[in-house]
Amino acid sequence: MSFNDPLSDMIARIKNAHMRKRSKVSTPASKLRGRVLDVLEGEGYIRGYALVEKPGEHPEFEIELKYFDGEPVIAEISRISTPGRRVYSSIDDLKPVKNGLGISILSTPKGVMSDTVARAENVGGEVLCRVY
Repeated sequence: MSFNDPLSDMIARIKNAHMRKRSKVSTPASKLRGRVLDVLEGEGYIRGYALVEKPGEHPEFEIELKYFDGEPVIAEISRISTPGRRVYSSIDDLKPVKNGLGISILSTPKGVMSDTVARAENVGGEVLCRVY
Protein backbone atom coordinates (compact mmCIF):
# COMPACT_ATOMS: atom_id res chain seq x y z
CA MET A 1 0.00 0.00 0.00
CA SER A 2 1.48 3.33 -1.04
CA PHE A 3 0.60 6.73 0.32
CA ASN A 4 0.98 10.07 -1.39
CA ASP A 5 0.96 11.90 1.92
CA PRO A 6 1.96 9.76 4.93
CA LEU A 7 1.40 12.56 7.45
CA SER A 8 -2.18 13.10 6.26
CA ASP A 9 -2.74 9.35 6.60
CA MET A 10 -1.59 9.46 10.24
CA ILE A 11 -3.83 12.47 10.95
CA ALA A 12 -6.82 10.68 9.39
CA ARG A 13 -6.13 7.58 11.51
CA ILE A 14 -6.02 9.69 14.68
CA LYS A 15 -9.29 11.45 13.77
CA ASN A 16 -11.01 8.14 12.98
CA ALA A 17 -9.80 6.57 16.24
CA HIS A 18 -11.12 9.57 18.20
CA MET A 19 -14.52 9.24 16.53
CA ARG A 20 -14.64 5.57 17.56
CA LYS A 21 -13.35 6.36 21.11
CA ARG A 22 -10.35 4.05 20.65
CA SER A 23 -7.57 4.17 23.21
CA LYS A 24 -4.85 3.21 20.70
CA VAL A 25 -4.24 3.52 16.99
CA SER A 26 -1.40 2.21 14.84
CA THR A 27 0.27 3.81 11.84
CA PRO A 28 3.29 2.84 9.72
CA ALA A 29 6.53 4.21 11.16
CA SER A 30 8.67 6.91 9.55
CA LYS A 31 11.06 9.56 10.81
CA LEU A 32 8.71 12.47 10.08
CA ARG A 33 5.75 10.78 11.79
CA GLY A 34 7.95 10.01 14.80
CA ARG A 35 9.05 13.62 15.11
CA VAL A 36 5.47 14.90 14.82
CA LEU A 37 4.43 12.39 17.49
CA ASP A 38 7.29 13.64 19.70
CA VAL A 39 5.83 17.16 19.49
CA LEU A 40 2.28 15.93 20.18
CA GLU A 41 3.51 13.98 23.21
CA GLY A 42 5.62 16.88 24.48
CA GLU A 43 2.68 19.28 24.24
CA GLY A 44 0.36 16.82 26.02
CA TYR A 45 -2.00 15.95 23.16
CA ILE A 46 -1.28 12.19 23.26
CA ARG A 47 -0.26 9.89 26.12
CA GLY A 48 2.65 8.45 24.18
CA TYR A 49 3.64 6.14 21.36
CA ALA A 50 5.78 3.06 20.89
CA LEU A 51 7.58 1.50 17.94
CA VAL A 52 6.24 -2.01 17.26
CA GLU A 53 8.36 -4.25 15.05
CA LYS A 54 7.00 -7.59 13.86
CA PRO A 55 9.22 -10.02 11.90
CA GLY A 56 8.66 -9.68 8.16
CA GLU A 57 6.47 -6.58 8.45
CA HIS A 58 7.05 -2.85 8.22
CA PRO A 59 7.52 -1.27 11.69
CA GLU A 60 4.53 0.62 13.10
CA PHE A 61 3.91 3.25 15.74
CA GLU A 62 1.23 2.42 18.28
CA ILE A 63 -0.19 5.74 19.49
CA GLU A 64 -1.95 5.99 22.85
CA LEU A 65 -4.65 8.64 22.56
CA LYS A 66 -5.56 10.94 25.44
CA TYR A 67 -9.06 11.71 26.69
CA PHE A 68 -10.37 14.12 29.34
CA ASP A 69 -13.88 13.59 30.76
CA GLY A 70 -14.64 11.22 27.90
CA GLU A 71 -13.76 13.77 25.22
CA PRO A 72 -10.57 13.62 23.12
CA VAL A 73 -7.85 16.10 24.08
CA ILE A 74 -7.31 16.77 20.36
CA ALA A 75 -10.48 18.65 19.39
CA GLU A 76 -9.22 19.29 15.85
CA ILE A 77 -6.10 18.32 13.93
CA SER A 78 -5.69 19.46 10.33
CA ARG A 79 -3.00 19.24 7.68
CA ILE A 80 -1.87 22.64 6.39
CA SER A 81 1.00 21.98 3.98
CA THR A 82 0.32 19.24 1.42
CA PRO A 83 2.54 17.71 -1.27
CA GLY A 84 0.70 19.75 -3.91
CA ARG A 85 0.69 23.00 -1.95
CA ARG A 86 3.54 23.67 0.44
CA VAL A 87 2.91 26.38 3.05
CA TYR A 88 5.90 28.15 4.56
CA SER A 89 5.84 30.78 7.26
CA SER A 90 8.44 33.11 8.69
CA ILE A 91 8.43 33.56 12.44
CA ASP A 92 6.90 37.05 12.06
CA ASP A 93 3.94 35.73 10.01
CA LEU A 94 3.19 32.79 12.34
CA LYS A 95 -0.03 33.51 14.21
CA PRO A 96 -1.09 31.78 17.46
CA VAL A 97 -3.65 28.99 17.02
CA LYS A 98 -6.94 29.60 18.88
CA ASN A 99 -5.38 32.52 20.81
CA GLY A 100 -2.61 30.30 22.16
CA LEU A 101 -4.81 27.31 23.11
CA GLY A 102 -3.54 25.25 20.16
CA ILE A 103 -0.26 24.69 18.35
CA SER A 104 1.14 24.63 14.85
CA ILE A 105 3.73 21.97 14.08
CA LEU A 106 6.55 23.21 11.86
CA SER A 107 9.36 21.54 9.99
CA THR A 108 12.31 23.90 10.39
CA PRO A 109 16.03 23.73 9.63
CA LYS A 110 16.47 22.96 13.35
CA GLY A 111 13.99 20.05 13.24
CA VAL A 112 10.28 19.47 13.72
CA MET A 113 8.89 21.64 16.54
CA SER A 114 5.83 23.45 17.81
CA ASP A 115 5.23 27.12 17.03
CA THR A 116 6.09 28.20 20.58
CA VAL A 117 9.50 26.51 20.38
CA ALA A 118 10.02 27.98 16.90
CA ARG A 119 9.36 31.48 18.28
CA ALA A 120 11.88 30.86 21.07
CA GLU A 121 14.44 29.60 18.54
CA ASN A 122 13.51 32.47 16.16
CA VAL A 123 13.17 30.14 13.16
CA GLY A 124 10.38 29.66 10.60
CA GLY A 125 9.64 26.80 8.24
CA GLU A 126 6.98 24.62 6.65
CA VAL A 127 3.70 24.53 8.58
CA LEU A 128 2.83 20.81 8.70
CA CYS A 129 -0.37 20.85 10.74
CA ARG A 130 -2.43 22.65 13.39
CA VAL A 131 -3.75 21.07 16.57
CA TYR A 132 -6.20 22.36 19.18
